[in-house]
Amino acid sequence: MPDHDAGSLSFKLVYYGPAQSGKTTNLLRLHDILSPELKGEVMTMETKDDRTLFFDLLPLGFRAPSGLLIKLRLFTVPGQVAHDGTRKAVLSRADGIVFVADSDRSQETNNGEAFQSMADNCHRVGLDFEHIPLVVQFNKRDLPGAVPEAEIRERWEAAPWPLHFAVALTGDGVEATFESLLRALYRRHDAELGLAREHGVGEQAFVAGILGRP
Repeated sequence: MPDHDAGSLSFKLVYYGPAQSGKTTNLLRLHDILSPELKGEVMTMETKDDRTLFFDLLPLGFRAPSGLLIKLRLFTVPGQVAHDGTRKAVLSRADGIVFVADSDRSQETNNGEAFQSMADNCHRVGLDFEHIPLVVQFNKRDLPGAVPEAEIRERWEAAPWPLHFAVALTGDGVEATFESLLRALYRRHDAELGLAREHGVGEQAFVAGILGRP
């Protein structure tokens, strides 16, 4: 459940996936692309080999017609198995998730293990995995060893989650992935939080406010 008080509403979104799948790159590209009313700098803690050790954080936000300040905090989790405790801590109280998979065929096992880890950790920290807004992104589509899109779509066709393809280094597919999560997030919480009814924020306005579109 998002943090909600009289003057503000805060959602926590987490980018989850195997090591070096492009989670941090997604956040960096979003910071470059988006221009909402409120945007902080990307905070990051990295190890000497440039793999995320703790998390990255990107704050975004805008003010609703009612005056309510709507804020998003975007986090990444460390991909390495050794940091599972940190992954659980970052995932705790998340309101939405982007799972970033590596498209290279050599990474299929790592993708599968990371996805299972995400599902297990959601249950461990008390998140409703079956209903939490979740989007799957296959990143690194520019790699020569990337699994063909048609094969991935066939494999995931029975899954209930939106599926996106990206090259995060160039920004291709990054905003579309994020917008997909924003729409799922809005539909999940609109009624209980009165976003449209009490604050004058419909789905299009919610997405436009966060993305910085007119």
